[in-house]
Amino acid sequence: MSHPIPVKHARGSYPVYVEAGILARLDSLIALHLSHRRIALISDETVWQLCQTGGPGSLNWMGDTLTVPAGEASKTRDTWAHLSDTLLDRQFGRDSGLIGLGGGVVGDLTGFVAANYMRGIPYLLVPTTLLAMVDASVGGKTGVNTSQGKNLIGAFHPPVAVIADPNTLTTLPEREFRSGLAEAVKHGLIADQSYFEWIESRTDPILRRDPETLVRLVRRSVEIKAEVVGEDERESGRRAILNAGHTVAHALEAASGYRLSHGEAVALGLIAESHLSERLHIAAPGVGARVTAILRRLGLPVRLPQGLDRATILARTSSDKKNRSGQVRCALVQTLGRMHRDDDWTTAVPLPEMAAALAAMG
Repeated sequence: MSHPIPVKHARGSYPVYVEAGILARLDSLIALHLSHRRIALISDETVWQLCQTGGPGSLNWMGDTLTVPAGEASKTRDTWAHLSDTLLDRQFGRDSGLIGLGGGVVGDLTGFVAANYMRGIPYLLVPTTLLAMVDASVGGKTGVNTSQGKNLIGAFHPPVAVIADPNTLTTLPEREFRSGLAEAVKHGLIADQSYFEWIESRTDPILRRDPETLVRLVRRSVEIKAEVVGEDERESGRRAILNAGHTVAHALEAASGYRLSHGEAVALGLIAESHLSERLHIAAPGVGARVTAILRRLGLPVRLPQGLDRATILARTSSDKKNRSGQVRCALVQTLGRMHRDDDWTTAVPLPEMAAALAAMG
């Protein structure tokens, strides 16, 4: 049994458990972290069906369950209102607790409901996708999307615990599994060159979903994110580096009508912003090529999909939540494992340079 990874926040800390087979102990962990509370479990329809099959990640849950359609389209204020109204209809009170079972959409929704319901109730996350395990479930960010962009409505509300069982990744569709790898690459790029190089050296066992390799991958990514968010819970400083690649990624997702998955968009965003950093003479030549090479080996896209209008992508970058005074800002890499910092952890980017970086990606 491995030790949980602590994530610090303003009111204390919470553990992230990363252990193969840990879902077999879910009942005892719920009793530990949500004791004496009436619990509702929130999931999406696809994950909930898989959890009834008897395979890896199956649950014997008999309590209240609320499901939403799978996919990014469910991450809206309407869905948040529906979930909250359902809890009210079922007479859940302030002594309630929530469990979010699924990927990043379910985690963000569950957290946002918990942050606002009865002025705040506790919740526990059980991420079932690689993207959620290595990134979305850690840090206490919750929220929903709007027509203007992703995650523009939300709150900081940390969970009481995160329970990540890499065994659930065996049932993940290939495209979704590879999407999660983009965030792991990002963690190495922003904070740990040796981790980046470990991923480079282990692409084959990673893609085979070797159990020991996946445990190490998830743990190291969680450790990196925990260290960053523990230092800057509310993104007033260094936490901005976790948004490497995301200015472009969020614009790509919106411009594609969310046909691109988040991880695929992050992969393209990391490439674009790495080349942008070179263009602005922040990073030495070659960083962008190294990032492109590892993402290609992991089976992620490295060129813009046909049919995406670059002018639309460029316009979408202007609504990113990191922007200040009308300027597009990006968290830019300086070298592998280190991010650029001037007077801030983000850098103002002239739109012509952004356009040139996008044009270079086809």
